[in-house]
Amino acid sequence: QVRLVESGGRLVQAGDSLRLSCVASGRISFFRTYTVGWFRQAPRKEERDVVAIITDSGSTNYTDSVKGRFTISRNNARNTVYLQMNSLKPEDTAVYHCAASGIRAAMFPSQYEVWGKGTQVTVSS
Repeated sequence: QVRLVESGGRLVQAGDSLRLSCVASGRISFFRTYTVGWFRQAPRKEERDVVAIITDSGSTNYTDSVKGRFTISRNNARNTVYLQMNSLKPEDTAVYHCAASGIRAAMFPSQYEVWGKGTQVTVSS
């Protein structure tokens, strides 16, 4: 089984940058073949929305609201997926979760099998 742990979230001001990390442990051989996604759950919202995904081959996809500001990357040697977030806005405030899916380029939370507990990002105006 794969386990995921996120880190890097904190309180920042609008315009600042943050880098989130998602470290995998357990069955790493599987993790390296998975698509990994970053999702976020905004305050008072029940659902988690996709932010960015990266396939095992490095193909990426982003939700429109973060294109040009966020970059997802992965380092399989370190079993880590990153989310570089620049030009942060108050509306980016959320709990950010990483997740892994055996479905290539999966974009929906229901397609993801393994989830981390999340890291809080708060952007003040």
